[in-house]
Amino acid sequence: MTPPPAAEAPPVAGTPAEAPLAAEPPAPSARDERGGRRRLVSALWPPRVTRAQLVVALLLFGLGLGLAIQVSSTSDNSALRGARQEDLVRILDELDDRTQRLEDEKARLEKQRSELESSSDQAEEARKQTQEKERQLGILAGTVAAEGPGITLSVGDPTGAVESDMLLDAIQELRAAGAEAIQVNGVRVVADSYFTGSGDDMRIDGTQVAAPYVFKVIGKPEDLEPALNIPGGVVQTLEKEQAAVTVERSPKIVVDALRPAKRPDYSQSSSQ
Repeated sequence: MTPPPAAEAPPVAGTPAEAPLAAEPPAPSARDERGGRRRLVSALWPPRVTRAQLVVALLLFGLGLGLAIQVSSTSDNSALRGARQEDLVRILDELDDRTQRLEDEKARLEKQRSELESSSDQAEEARKQTQEKERQLGILAGTVAAEGPGITLSVGDPTGAVESDMLLDAIQELRAAGAEAIQVNGVRVVADSYFTGSGDDMRIDGTQVAAPYVFKVIGKPEDLEPALNIPGGVVQTLEKEQAAVTVERSPKIVVDALRPAKRPDYSQSSSQ
């Protein structure tokens, strides 16, 4: 006879029952990995930009552009920043003088308009103004003699070292300072004048001139003389070449050298 199976002993109090083992998660397959990458790429591209993000991006772009322009402007003004105080003062004075001349010209033109509008004989008034304008243009063109306050610049050249470009620099500096009429050794200097040669063969508009070179200049003496005497300017440049330079102010300078009026070959008035 087969004996009955022995009864299992009940668990002892205080001893935990043996827990069932948890199943290990299955390893991800290659297909699942590829699907995950596709989902990640589709989530990142194409980017989804909201309206708020677009506005912020435009504001940042505008700010960057403004900073770049400011840096560029600051770099362009570096030359003035490094200038000496006396040079800055001179530049400001020249700007003030040019502004004042423009204001005076504006006031003169407004006065002429007022006179034309109020004159009982407008034809006669227009004729007078035309003659005055012709005289002014004649002074600028060198076809009319002129007189007024100004300076006399004398340049001696005992060593023959003065070049034509040095005299031309003096003319340009005088014009920038407001010179209205200039003659050098009896030659009227106008807008199309040119200087060539040096030493014993110095020429102005083809006319030979010899040292000392005497500039007679009509303009405001308080502007003309400082323009020549600035540090590193015309006077110092000539003196480095052993030239003897003097500048004298005068209440009356006479510029009487004349140039013949030339008829233009191609240009003609466009006014009707």
